[in-house]
Amino acid sequence: MTSQEQIERREYYRIHDKIALQISADDGDFVNESSLFNLLNELYLLELEAQPLLRAIDGQQRSLLNYLKITNKRIDLMAQAFAQILLKDFSKPQEVTLSEGGMSFFSQQHFALGSRVYIKMLLLPGAFALQLTGTVVRNKVKPDCRVKTAVRFTDLNENSRQLLARHIMQKQAQERRQALQDKEPENA
Repeated sequence: MTSQEQIERREYYRIHDKIALQISADDGDFVNESSLFNLLNELYLLELEAQPLLRAIDGQQRSLLNYLKITNKRIDLMAQAFAQILLKDFSKPQEVTLSEGGMSFFSQQHFALGSRVYIKMLLLPGAFALQLTGTVVRNKVKPDCRVKTAVRFTDLNENSRQLLARHIMQKQAQERRQALQDKEPENA
């Protein structure tokens, strides 16, 4: 591993996850974007914008805050229903290694090093919808003819980065809770 690869590996925390994924080397596949996909993306971007406002209301008006939290849960439930419909357009969710800087995944398709790829992903179970571009930085052919491809995200806007970071933190918290639950029977 080169020193540049070591630096890149340490730049962001990585998680192993299972997500719905579409990857193409042709941006034409992504020109006719799904309105449902865009709706999910907008819902979560609006949620990010609303978080500071909710924190500001927290100390002032408890009833209003509780009402807004209930409304937010209702919207989350609708988003999850939309995501279930949208999942039909994706292949079966697959194992990936994901960070704010990029991801690696297994594919039957070989993407040339340095090539641009267009990525649509649904981060589960929250159904965060992201459309990103990336550059292929590594390919490794496995004995079963699958290719493990590593992609560095390019042109990542701040909102998309925040959505990725939020998903990664939620996944980390979930893994910690699961680890604590797994230890409880031993201590009991």
